[in-house]
Amino acid sequence: MIDAAIVTRLRAAGCVFAEEEAVLLTEAAQDADQLERMLLDREAGRPLEQVLGWAEFAGIRVVMEPGVFVPRRRSELLVRIAAARAPEAAVAVDLCCGSGALGAALHAVRPDLEVHAADVDPAAVACARRNLPPERVHEGDLYGALPGHLRGRVGVLVVNAPYVPTDAIALMPPEAREHEHRVALDGGTDGLDVQRGVCAGASDWLGAGGVLVIETGRDQADTTADLIAAAGLTPEQVTDRQVGGVAVVGS
Repeated sequence: MIDAAIVTRLRAAGCVFAEEEAVLLTEAAQDADQLERMLLDREAGRPLEQVLGWAEFAGIRVVMEPGVFVPRRRSELLVRIAAARAPEAAVAVDLCCGSGALGAALHAVRPDLEVHAADVDPAAVACARRNLPPERVHEGDLYGALPGHLRGRVGVLVVNAPYVPTDAIALMPPEAREHEHRVALDGGTDGLDVQRGVCAGASDWLGAGGVLVIETGRDQADTTADLIAAAGLTPEQVTDRQVGGVAVVGS
């Protein structure tokens, strides 16, 4: 039975799905003291997934840690595209991986793939190493993090790079701007600074028949496509209105 007092506290904190959250938090807590700590964190605005220590994404449960970007449902579009277009038994790279959710979900549906992941944020790398084989999660800036032997061998490069314009971060929900590391959100003046680096280097790392699959904003998709074209790849925009996802594929 749901504790009405817990529901009241969560509702007062602004939790829209207070009843559902009350059940999840109660089930996750080992004892009353831990439940109280979790409730205090949630009341302080920490994302539910970080409080619970996991997130549901693309049919799997992903380990989460404080400060690490919480995977959004819209990014499931990237997993579907990558799973459909990756060559058999290819190398897959989850670049700007955060928790490694994209790579883990991709491996769940395509276990034949050799999945690697990379991020510049040490906290994200530590988290991703709990969701993927730790020796395949690399720390560093974009392609500089990847082992050299992967160059020219990548069959699918799946990327959710930060694409929020710097000035727009202040307009994001407090859960994101206060509890996810800024490096996972800030895409520079127009939101596409990191994407520029991703697109410019993609051709050097993709193998024959390889594809780049990158998430972007609806208003940014044309520019992302131009960046992919400038890198020598053929761009294709894909939109999924059901999950709100927008991706550009470069092949």
